[in-house]
Amino acid sequence: MITPEQLDNWLTYYAPEGNEISSYQAIRDAARLFAKIIVDNTPPSADQTAAIRKVREAVATANMAIACKGK
Repeated sequence: MITPEQLDNWLTYYAPEGNEISSYQAIRDAARLFAKIIVDNTPPSADQTAAIRKVREAVATANMAIACKGK
């Protein structure tokens, strides 16, 4: 069951602290490379679009793990 505390944690803005900025950048850089590989090696299609969307979702989820300290 999702608790009110979890909702508060997940839906609160947390400014980057310490080395978090470099962590966010590393994730974006890796995702950008992977997305380019997908686009360069798959035909334009709904599946290609879905693959890129999932890369974006992975970045967002990883960012949340950093911001929410994995809680």
